[in-house]
Amino acid sequence: MKLPFLCALIALSASFAVQAAKERAFVDEPEPPTSSRVEEPELWSEKSSSLPPWPNDSDLVEFQLDNDTSPFRYLMDANHLAIGEDKVVRSTLVVESPSGARNVSFEGVRCTPRGEYKIYAYGAGERFEPIAGADWQPVPSRGDQLHQELHGHFLCVPLKFAPRPKKDMIRALQGPINPRQNTGFMSQ
Repeated sequence: MKLPFLCALIALSASFAVQAAKERAFVDEPEPPTSSRVEEPELWSEKSSSLPPWPNDSDLVEFQLDNDTSPFRYLMDANHLAIGEDKVVRSTLVVESPSGARNVSFEGVRCTPRGEYKIYAYGAGERFEPIAGADWQPVPSRGDQLHQELHGHFLCVPLKFAPRPKKDMIRALQGPINPRQNTGFMSQ
């Protein structure tokens, strides 16, 4: 009588163990590497762009870098500032020395999490000379304040990794805004 009872007890405990194994959180079978709901991201590709005309002094907007002690002036051609179909912000930058000498470049900025920039052409003799084989460069975390601030403050929306609307870029370049402009109320 003890033997059939013992066998029944073993069978019952085995069925409980099988049921517990079915309900446990750990799954022995591997799942597919990606869910069927996950779509492949669209790979970014740069669209071609043409060089802008030489900047007019009347179109240049001077902007200040935070805590910049250099004697240089920084200017951007607001008239030819553009956001491409590829989401690259392209602009003409002018860096002017105290003696009036200017470095002019046509550049692009990508609003990726760390930022990238590319110099398409340098200006000389009131015309641009394209740079053959120019590559995208990461915005360095130190040493290149100009590109850090173009990416982080002026051209891109922080934490959205997208270009600002052009009017907001120009407004940011023009400097601190009047507190009334930032209240959310329409001016009269």
